[in-house]
Formats: sequence, C-alpha cells, structure tokens
Amino acid sequence: MNIFFRELRANFKSLLIWSGIVVLFNVVGFSKFSAFYNNPELLAILDSMPPALISALDMNAFNLTTVTGFYGIMIVYFSLILSISAAMWGSDIISKEERDKTVEFSLTLPVTREKLITGKLAAAVLNSIILLLVTGGITLVSAQQYQPDSAFYNFVAISMVAFFFMQMIFLALGIFLGCVMKQHKRAGSVAVSILLGAYFASFLADLNENLEFIKYISPFKYFDPVMMLRESRVEITFVVLSIAIIAVLLAGGYATYRRRDLYI
Repeated sequence: MNIFFRELRANFKSLLIWSGIVVLFNVVGFSKFSAFYNNPELLAILDSMPPALISALDMNAFNLTTVTGFYGIMIVYFSLILSISAAMWGSDIISKEERDKTVEFSLTLPVTREKLITGKLAAAVLNSIILLLVTGGITLVSAQQYQPDSAFYNFVAISMVAFFFMQMIFLALGIFLGCVMKQHKRAGSVAVSILLGAYFASFLADLNENLEFIKYISPFKYFDPVMMLRESRVEITFVVLSIAIIAVLLAGGYATYRRRDLYI
C-alpha cells in the first residue's frame, strides 16, 4: 500500500499536466466547432479535401454541424492523448527506479518484486482512470451549450469504455518494456514509438482496403466510432483481443522482472 501511495504522489504533477492537455485540447476543439454548429454551408470546405483522407478521418460518417458528429471526429485525438499518457506512465513507473538510482531502496522493502510491480501498476491504473474521467467530464461540460441529445450522452459513455481498454493496452505495453528492456532510459520512447506506429498503421488501413488485416494489429482500429454511435456498442471480438493482449504483456513483464538483474 505504501508503494501505491508513493507512486500516486510521484506522478501527481504528471497527472495534472496531462489533465491540462486534455482540457486545453477540448476547449480549443469545441471553440472551433462553434463555427460549424448549425452551419451546413461550412461543410463545403470538405469538398476540397481528398476523398481518401475524408474517409480515413470518418468525416463522411459524421455530421460536423452537430455536437455528436463533431465528437465522433475528436475521438481519435482523445484516444491518442490518453494512450500516450498511459504508455508513458507504464514505462516510467518501472524504469525510473533504475534511472533515478532508487532501485536499491525499493528492493530493501519487505515485499516481493511482484508486489512492487502490482503497487506501481495499481497507481498507474488509477491515474489513467482519473484522466479518463477528466476527459469525459470536460467533454460533457463543453457540449452543454450546444444542447446535446441522448445519443450524444450514449456515444460519450461507450467511447469512455473504448478509451479505457486502449489505455490499459498501452499501459501494459509500457510496463512490459520497462521490465524487459536493459536500456531502461529508452523504454518510454520505444513505447511511444510503437504507439505512434500503430496509429499511423490504422490511418494507412483506411486509405488502402488491401491493408484491412491491420485492424487486428493496431488497437486504434479495435473500437469503431461509427459503430459506437449507430449501434451503441463495441465489438466483443476486439474486447476479448484487448484483454488477451493486456494479460500477455503483464504476464511477460512480471515474469521478466522477477528474474532480471537490476541496474543499481
């Protein structure tokens, strides 16, 4: 329990910074939406954009003049911010002990390495949930002036579930890399690089129908905003796949950290 609270205190500043980023992005996004709200004439600017790009960003699936449609476009950016924060927290909570030369102190505690990771993991999960709640809360507050309907609230609720699974995938990835990489200083950058690679791969999959197999590789393709809006659900296949990926990454991290030599 002491490890848990220690990690919460250590990452409190980081949580505030990420929360500020989410709030700022939300405020800027909805301020831009005010120009589109109930103003279909502005949609003519989409005619000048390449059709493939419009399809990749789902702009042809959402009505940008409604708050629900605009949120559908913003989902991909929220998922990117939340996933990056989770990946960085996951890698940092493990690798920082070696980076800051505090690993010797941690190992003198009367706890096993498994309990050490579990305490750190619990703190990172709580931080991710808090950031997720900040995201949902500021979205609901920002949308109030545009008179959202019940479909909007359902859409936001379903998207929060999708965001949580994506956070946990990349949090588990960060922890795995923090546990297995001997070059502990690079764990965070490698985690973010893999994340960005997965994001751009999902983008390419929308541009080329021959790359449809990528939807099973990139977590950014697991939860379709269009399905979440029109059917108020996420695809169970990808929920199961997400849980499997999280379990494998965490199991690999625990198993590796248990027997690895730590840099003191």
